[in-house]
Amino acid sequence: MTHAICIHEYGGPEALSWEEVELQAPSEGEVMLKQSAVGLNFIDVYVRTGLYPQDKFPIVPGMEGAGEVIAVGPGVNNFAVGDRVAYAGPIGAYSQERLIAADRLLKLPDEIDDQTAASMMLQGMTAQFLLRRTFDVGPETTLLFHAAAGGVGLIACQWAAHLGATVIGTVGSAEKAELARRHGCTHVIDYNREDFVEGVQDITGGKGVDVVYDSIGQATFPASLDCLKPMGLWVTFGQASGPLPDMHMSMLAQKGSLFATRPILFTYIDKREELEATAADLFDVVGAGHVAVNVNQTYRLREAARAHRDLEARKTTGSTVLLP
Repeated sequence: MTHAICIHEYGGPEALSWEEVELQAPSEGEVMLKQSAVGLNFIDVYVRTGLYPQDKFPIVPGMEGAGEVIAVGPGVNNFAVGDRVAYAGPIGAYSQERLIAADRLLKLPDEIDDQTAASMMLQGMTAQFLLRRTFDVGPETTLLFHAAAGGVGLIACQWAAHLGATVIGTVGSAEKAELARRHGCTHVIDYNREDFVEGVQDITGGKGVDVVYDSIGQATFPASLDCLKPMGLWVTFGQASGPLPDMHMSMLAQKGSLFATRPILFTYIDKREELEATAADLFDVVGAGHVAVNVNQTYRLREAARAHRDLEARKTTGSTVLLP
């Protein structure tokens, strides 16, 4: 027996229940993990509320974690008991122990500790595909990153700066502005004190940016489009403030023949070789010190409801881990 956070019906943070659960032995292609740290992400809120509906109840939420292999099922040859591993997806991370398909696991380098790994797998690999595959960021790139002091934002802005880009970040407070400046942002706009569209136009001399990375959703639409130069790219990859309204494609034409995409990480790491390459790129920049991963909050796993409340209230910065 082990303990996990379970959801029996969609709802607020109170829907998260700490319960005893039973695990079977690993089946074909599976391993059992004893988890040392679990990552907290906004996608967990979407699962809890039903915005990302699941097949059946009860649901154990959570998309990333790190720990030690304690049992392997038949047909697993690339992992052994005692291996330190981490993962991003599939769902089920809010548990002291869990079963997971071995082909979704990654062995951890010695220089990356478990809490860092658990806090960066989903966010860090998201930053990788946003900067390296959705748009090829380089020295000629000027970009806008909303929520620059958030988990993905702090990783992505450091990484973009390492690639030579001019990084404009938006934040919601003076404290977060300073944090963003220390983590790669060339310019920071506090959206509670100034209009971010006007700020971007001032910074770029009216030219606009090449790409906007937007995980905010409703509150930054359609203003994000007005920050782009003609033929620029709007990357919407989350909706922390609420779902986007329906959009007429003609808006992209009217605002400068713009491009738009709604990517998700799991498309980019669907194949094993893609997962390994994405993670290797992340491990390289973190291991070399180009990107520092900030675990700024920790909670006990049983306190997941409190962690969700703080996340939704935007009280958190950087990455957050839950400790089983």
